[in-house]
Amino acid sequence: MKLALFDLDHTLLNTDSDYSWGEFLVNEGLVDPIRHRQMNDKFYEDYKAGQLDPIAYNEFVFEFLTQHDNDYLTELHELFMKKIIRPQMRPEGFAAIQRHKDAGHELVGITATSDFITAPIFHEFGITEIIATNAEVVDGKYTGKVINTACYQKGKLIRLEQWLQGRDIDESWAYSDSFNDRFLLEYADHAIVVNPDERLEALAKAQNWEIQDWSI
Repeated sequence: MKLALFDLDHTLLNTDSDYSWGEFLVNEGLVDPIRHRQMNDKFYEDYKAGQLDPIAYNEFVFEFLTQHDNDYLTELHELFMKKIIRPQMRPEGFAAIQRHKDAGHELVGITATSDFITAPIFHEFGITEIIATNAEVVDGKYTGKVINTACYQKGKLIRLEQWLQGRDIDESWAYSDSFNDRFLLEYADHAIVVNPDERLEALAKAQNWEIQDWSI
C-alpha cells in the first residue's frame, strides 16, 4: 500500500473547522454566546499550545449534538459548509489529493476534530477513508461522549494502526500544518509541511522536511 495522509484544519482548509463550528453556532444564535465563545477560545488556545485535553474539548463540542435530531444537524452542517467551509477549501489541497489519486495511492483524512464536523468536509475533498475523533451514537442519538482513542498527537498513530489492521505500507506521505502532528510527520516516509505554525516550521527546517504554501 502507498498511503497519503491528510490533516484537515489549516492544511486542506484555510481555517480550523472545529473552532469555526463553535463560532458558527454563536453567530447563528444557537448557543449561549458568552459561555460558548469563552470555552471555544480557551480550547483553541490550548490546541495551539499543544496542551489540549481532546476528550474535554470534544465533549464540549458534542453537547450541542445531544440536543438535536440528526435531520436538523445534517441541515445545519450543510449551512455551515455553505457559509464557512467551502470558501476556505484550499485549491492546492484538491490538487495534492488529485496527484495521489492519479498515482493510485490510498488516501486517508486524519484529524483531531470530530467525525461529525469533518466527514462531510473530507468527502467534498474526495477522501472517503477518515480517521477522526469519534462521537458516540446510541440508538441514533449522540450521547455527548467520545469513543475510541482521541485522534490527537500520538493518538493519531494509535488510530492509524487500528485502521491499518496489520496491513503493510510500502511508502507513505503525510501533510500537516501543526506541531501537534509531529509524530505523524515523523512516521511518514515523506513529510510535507503545509503553512506550518512556528514550532513546526523550525522542526521542519531541522529535519529537512518539505514546506509548501497552500494559502489562499
